[in-house]
Amino acid sequence: MKSRLYNRHSMSDPVELEIFRELFHSVAEEMGASLRRSAFSPNIRERRDYSCAVFDDDAQVVAMGDHMPVHLGSIPMSVRAAIEQLEVGRGDVAMVNDPFAGGTHLPDITLVAPVFVGAKRWKTAKPDFYVASRAHHADVGGAAAGSMGLSREIYQEGLRIPPVLLLRGGKMQRDVLQMVLANVRTPEEREGDLGAQIAACSTGARRLAEICERYGLPRAQRATSELQDYAEQMTRALLGSLPTGEYQAVDFLDSDGISSRPVRVAVSVRIAKQKPRSRRHSEPVVTVDFTGSDPQVEGSINAVEAITYSACFYVFRCLLAEDVPAAAGIMRPIRVIAPEGTVVNARPPAAVAGGNVEMSQRIVDTLFRALAQAAPHRIPAASSGTMNNLTIGGLFPKENDGLGEPFAYYETIAGGMGARPTQDGISGVHTHMTNSLNTPAEALEYAYPFRVTRYSLRADSGGAGKHRGGDGIVRELELLCDAEVTLLADRRIRGPYGLNGGSDGSPGRDIVVRQDGAEVPIPAKGSVRLKKGERIRVESPGGGGWGKS
Repeated sequence: MKSRLYNRHSMSDPVELEIFRELFHSVAEEMGASLRRSAFSPNIRERRDYSCAVFDDDAQVVAMGDHMPVHLGSIPMSVRAAIEQLEVGRGDVAMVNDPFAGGTHLPDITLVAPVFVGAKRWKTAKPDFYVASRAHHADVGGAAAGSMGLSREIYQEGLRIPPVLLLRGGKMQRDVLQMVLANVRTPEEREGDLGAQIAACSTGARRLAEICERYGLPRAQRATSELQDYAEQMTRALLGSLPTGEYQAVDFLDSDGISSRPVRVAVSVRIAKQKPRSRRHSEPVVTVDFTGSDPQVEGSINAVEAITYSACFYVFRCLLAEDVPAAAGIMRPIRVIAPEGTVVNARPPAAVAGGNVEMSQRIVDTLFRALAQAAPHRIPAASSGTMNNLTIGGLFPKENDGLGEPFAYYETIAGGMGARPTQDGISGVHTHMTNSLNTPAEALEYAYPFRVTRYSLRADSGGAGKHRGGDGIVRELELLCDAEVTLLADRRIRGPYGLNGGSDGSPGRDIVVRQDGAEVPIPAKGSVRLKKGERIRVESPGGGGWGKS
């Protein structure tokens, strides 16, 4: 029986469309599995800080793996930048990390590969698909080890790569690779991780070719178009269930790390009534307007436009059913206004390392807070609202106090999930724009000169309410050599908000434990030099509560 959700523009067989949805999603998932298994760095191999996606011949995303939300909504801009600035042909792989050319922040390097399924050999042939893999590299140079320090301009944050060809005709461009490796602290690890990303793109290309061999290229390409239409229809159905009106919210980051002034994020969500003829490729139903957000700041928490778009994509995708394709069609009925020169659409040479990890979380918090007015029984209280970025860099110790090779460790630390309208929040979990895992103690101690001295839930840090917010985490590492420790975190002054009368979650804390046991609080944004035997402790925020107790 045909579903009414499929109009005359859709396939005659909804079952076949669902088959293609699963096929394309499985390609993105297998790309991610290939990347994870072959990566060198614990950040990718253990924490799964990567994302992969499949695009149609117009570079519109068709399927995404269940990977990092902050990557997924923004990858399309990197793909678009690569194909607009380069001529990509058979066997080529483009590389880009420039936040002002479709990227997010410098550690996220994206590889884009065209996929030619047919026998087209002429030079100007248009690819049949594109695939892309993005991974957070634990170091891409810059002033601070791990490339996530408190900077004042992007030039201090690491190597900025515009769209360039890493592979041309299947052959590695050694000069491009050497330029990258010469500017990072851990070149062997970087080369290994880039190789894993190339393997992921190759896996995606092979699987797409197999799909087309089985079903035919015209049939597969027709499915990509119809999946976009279906995603749009489902989004319009969701938006039509929300009450019309304008809903506003404001939230703040504690500071930019340079000054102590709070940084404002403001949003207005305008939901209009749908017209019958606006069911396809027409005016937006929802306008998300960030006018009123602060001008871009001196510190590194500025977000580029790709991050803001990605946060909006994530929020509305959360409200949809799980079986809706993670395709570009989701955003057709939604207009995003992010004024240039603000913290949600910064311009060069702004520092942006924390925009990807901290500002993205606050954009989500603010947008959910506005939507809670339209759908109060569907929106959870605020989760921890920070990725608690911790980077440690130094030199491996050698016997007789010699100095070994450089190392760069990077990790985000989980917190408490906000309470939901029907149940408590989850404790000790990565939420919203991050979908990564912790680095297991065994893997961390094997790969780095650290010892995990404490790893536990932070009791009673979740906000009280009818439903309690999840608790944060206490993570403490002892250094086995002198090293530089860098933190980029937030929600240390204002805890995550509660909703419908629920209490706020507890703010986080960051402490250095000296060799004599003295505990010294340190700022959530900045670097400190620690000696062998000293410890860094991160206590992450708990989630907000929902409803009155």
